[in-house]
Amino acid sequence: MAEQKFKAVAFDLLTALMDSWAFWIRTAGDETLGRAWRRASLRLVTTAGIYRPYEETVFEAAREVGVPGERADHLLKDWAAGGLSPWPEAPSVLAKLASHGWRTVVVTNCSQRLAEAAAAATGHRFDHIVSAERAGFYKIRPEAYRAGLAALGEDASRVLFVAGSPHDVPGAAAVGMQVYWSNRFNDPVPTGAPEPLMNQPDLVALPDLLADYPVNG
Repeated sequence: MAEQKFKAVAFDLLTALMDSWAFWIRTAGDETLGRAWRRASLRLVTTAGIYRPYEETVFEAAREVGVPGERADHLLKDWAAGGLSPWPEAPSVLAKLASHGWRTVVVTNCSQRLAEAAAAATGHRFDHIVSAERAGFYKIRPEAYRAGLAALGEDASRVLFVAGSPHDVPGAAAVGMQVYWSNRFNDPVPTGAPEPLMNQPDLVALPDLLADYPVNG
């Protein structure tokens, strides 16, 4: 492996750690409609740049694809109440990282209150939770990733970014972070993006990768 030693790990939250797609589908009451709603919400935030209230984008995406407004309201209330679930292996992977002393930060495209609710549902205590609201920008703007680095007080070369969505692969790389891609849907690497350090179907290989970069090394 490279001589570089990572000092901390930054996580995308809503796709890398949480099964947000199932959450949207369940709330929509229809798989096709739920997927369309989720895709619309992703497009709205990743093209927004400067932060605008995330809750507004959820309603806007719902209107765009024909999801009733009451379902959007239910999604936000259920989310705030802890209704989002992590991927099956996420809690144990995070527990392994905690047991080895890794510092962790969330960098996520939502409001601070929803970021904190989703992060709590993993059962892991993150050192920092940096929402788009807190950063003032949505990913894939570099300011969003840099806000996570600033919270940790680490240089980009010392932080491994764990991506869930394709846009985070070039987004994190653009500010100098290496990327572990938990690529559950077997998406291609975005055109022009550097290959991630690892491209895996889930989070299982993450602790072994980090074992090659001792936290106190």
